[in-house]
Amino acid sequence: MVLIQFFIALLSLSLFVSRAICRYPPADDIKSWCGKTPHPQPCEYFLAHDSKYGRPIKQKSDFFKLSLQLALDRAMHAQINSYSLGSKCRNEREKAAWADCLELYDYTIQKLNKTIDPNTKCSQVDAQTWLSTALTNLETCKTGFMELGVTDYVMPLMSNNVSSLISNTLAMNKDPYGEPSGPSYEEGFPSWVSPGDRKLLQSASPAPKANIVVAQDGSGNYKTINEAVSAASKRSGSERNVIYVKTGTYKESVNIGNKLKDIMLLGDGIGKTIITGSNSVGGGSTTFKSATVAAVGDGFMARGITFKNTAGPQNHQAVAFRSGSDLSVFYQCSFEGYQDTLYVHSQRQFYSDCDIYGTVDFIFGNAAVVFQNCNIYARKPLNKINTLTAQGKTDPNQNTGISIHNCKVMGTSDLKSVQGSVKTYLGRPWQKYSRTVFLKTFFDSLIDPAGWMPWSGNFALSTLYYGEYMNTGPGSSTSKRVKWGGYHVITSASEASKFTVGSLIAGSSWLPATGVPFTSGL
Repeated sequence: MVLIQFFIALLSLSLFVSRAICRYPPADDIKSWCGKTPHPQPCEYFLAHDSKYGRPIKQKSDFFKLSLQLALDRAMHAQINSYSLGSKCRNEREKAAWADCLELYDYTIQKLNKTIDPNTKCSQVDAQTWLSTALTNLETCKTGFMELGVTDYVMPLMSNNVSSLISNTLAMNKDPYGEPSGPSYEEGFPSWVSPGDRKLLQSASPAPKANIVVAQDGSGNYKTINEAVSAASKRSGSERNVIYVKTGTYKESVNIGNKLKDIMLLGDGIGKTIITGSNSVGGGSTTFKSATVAAVGDGFMARGITFKNTAGPQNHQAVAFRSGSDLSVFYQCSFEGYQDTLYVHSQRQFYSDCDIYGTVDFIFGNAAVVFQNCNIYARKPLNKINTLTAQGKTDPNQNTGISIHNCKVMGTSDLKSVQGSVKTYLGRPWQKYSRTVFLKTFFDSLIDPAGWMPWSGNFALSTLYYGEYMNTGPGSSTSKRVKWGGYHVITSASEASKFTVGSLIAGSSWLPATGVPFTSGL
């Protein structure tokens, strides 16, 4: 009897061992593949300890898919944990930062799902864009706690490996020969703008194109933009939803949510159709939630509208517009604020013939974004310093950056009256791999000869990429510019071309459809 029990135990053990052998990739394989990533430890741990990942890793594409699945699974686990922390928030500031994180985890999971979905058309550039966005969302979650000064209690409870695992996928997906180039521009727009969208953006008469009309005098379908957005969310079909907002000043906070795709806000022109708000970090909001208007649903477009945040410089970060909408387009719009006016948060964005006003870091974020033929106006600051840009690239493999091409940088009349006592810089490195270039842009005399300002000590000065190429005007001389390792006076057209619409945002594949004029190359 004892002998029989021994053989049964031995058989059970052999079955367990054989299952374990089949269940997990060989330890040497895991160690080898994870060793190629920036963060091998969490990669090794999770792949070796969960039978779900028991599949052979024969080539890089197998490992990339496995890494994607792992990042998605851990993000979903972290989201569940984050939900449970709501009851632990001790005050309104912790609750505000926590609420941002819930929203941002939703967006992260959506982007990871989209990248992994076999039914979604996903090029290498698409994948790198969506993974870059997923990582940016998690960085934004942390930033909310930091800027509201509540990092001591709830934030440590959110600690996890998701950012590291997404960073691994970015490293595995990156082209070993450099960043992939997108196709060229057509008729002044990136090619991802469809002919129909072009007509909408360039049409002289907005009203006949509108599905919904907003008018304060009651002559439209609704009196508020939020009512119109709510109605658009209930419309079926795949056609673009055009919301025509008639002349007037609309005091409301508007959110074009993640599920609202292909929305267009069409106004009567800069200074005529105005959307204004006053939320700010000084007033208790996070930067993320301070936006007067925010767009997250893909394919958002706006034309002929002024977006304002009137919180004033004393209330610090106060966003007029935030875009996390992939393939979003802004034409003949104005963005007015002081600190953090325009939050180019994430994904691919294009701005043409727009005006942007502000003081501190007033074009900021971690999108892949191109500005063309825009006017950038520095205003009189609260203190004695203006910084036009603060780009937020945190990972060397994110395909993000700010490109300002064929624009004009000038001061407003209130700045000109005190210009001698104010230093105005082209930008400063918000994050370690901050990337910003100015191409063929006019700089008025307000630009400080050093050009760029450090963030704090030597932080990011050798890892950033700041470039200037063939700019003009009294502030364009590079003879006294900073001597940082990451600063470049670009002399090569091929180097400058990496930051054009065709390359940085692969614009030729999507902008033609919008009808917004663009230049694909230099």
